[in-house]
Amino acid sequence: MPNAKASVLEQFEAPLLLREFPLPPKIEPGAALVRTEMAGICGTDVHLWKGQLPISLPVILGHETVWRIEQLGPGLEQDWNGAPLRIGDRVTWTSASSCGQCYHCVEKRQPTRCPHRRAYGIGYRCDQPPHLLGGYAQFHYLQPRANIFKLPDDLPTETVIGAGCALVTAVHGVERLCGESRAGASVDRETVRMPVLPSLWRESVVIQGAGPVGIAALAVAKKAGAGRVILIGGPKHRLELAKRFGADHTIDIDELRQRPARIDAVRQVTGGYGADATLECVGIPAAVTEGMEMCRDGGKYLVLGHYGDAGTVQFNPHLITRKQLHVFGSWSSEPRHLEAALEFLRLDREQFPFAAMVTHRFSLEQANQALMTTARWQSAKSVIVPG
Repeated sequence: MPNAKASVLEQFEAPLLLREFPLPPKIEPGAALVRTEMAGICGTDVHLWKGQLPISLPVILGHETVWRIEQLGPGLEQDWNGAPLRIGDRVTWTSASSCGQCYHCVEKRQPTRCPHRRAYGIGYRCDQPPHLLGGYAQFHYLQPRANIFKLPDDLPTETVIGAGCALVTAVHGVERLCGESRAGASVDRETVRMPVLPSLWRESVVIQGAGPVGIAALAVAKKAGAGRVILIGGPKHRLELAKRFGADHTIDIDELRQRPARIDAVRQVTGGYGADATLECVGIPAAVTEGMEMCRDGGKYLVLGHYGDAGTVQFNPHLITRKQLHVFGSWSSEPRHLEAALEFLRLDREQFPFAAMVTHRFSLEQANQALMTTARWQSAKSVIVPG
């Protein structure tokens, strides 16, 4: 069988290496072989490269991808929504699948906490067949039970990758923040496409972080009816992009370098009280305690950016009690969140220009450069186009 090229993480904090792997000789029932059209570089990939998640190496990174179907295994005839699948269709997918049978999936209806859940581009070694289980490659193997979504013709690839996993992460997080979780709805495909988020109506919201997760959270907050959204971050090119997405105020961390100054700036914009809700989207531990101080008394705080373990921070829990804060965490997403996100992108791509997030393109041979560009905050979104 012919080989496919892939960029491989073989050692933490070391350059990615270009390797070749054999294409699978046979596609098993329910599986698919797809050709990579575009792969996004996620901030989580940077955390993985740094060794901030306990993964086994070597691995082909990449969990934000759009492909063309090359081969379909027996029995795989429809996508998650029931649309027919054919060779040549443009598709994307959820980065992980839950078992649907364990305690978390069935009894507690929180499939993102399924212990059997493994993510493409994160949880699969590439030195074991079928090898091609990450996005930084010419081809990708989708195993049986993958949640595949056929993309409509009026939804550009750049829009899907520009939003990446950040948008589905934000949809899930804001849903939890607002108490609108439809736990278990992943088995009910008649669920409303865009979660209803009434408790953000006319509220003031702070977004900590101007990267892809922060920009996505900004878009979801605006869609949910937030009255005023304040985004904190940098560098300047990202803040300018945030304004295009509807940020009412931006705070440049390069100009306000001290924590008390940033907290005071938020209070000035919110009538001296603080924000109704603050969303941490930056992945820096010190941002969490700072963000809690930005909430009004009785406000809400969502920790969304700490998918990787970036370390600890000194914290006084009295702050939560004194301010009567509601604190939330949110992990990954479910297929229904991707369904909602794709519909959101299709209907609102003029208002929220996610395609503009794609600022830097690289070949597969330049994957390491793409990763470092993201790590240094030099791009809004770096992508790999294998060609």
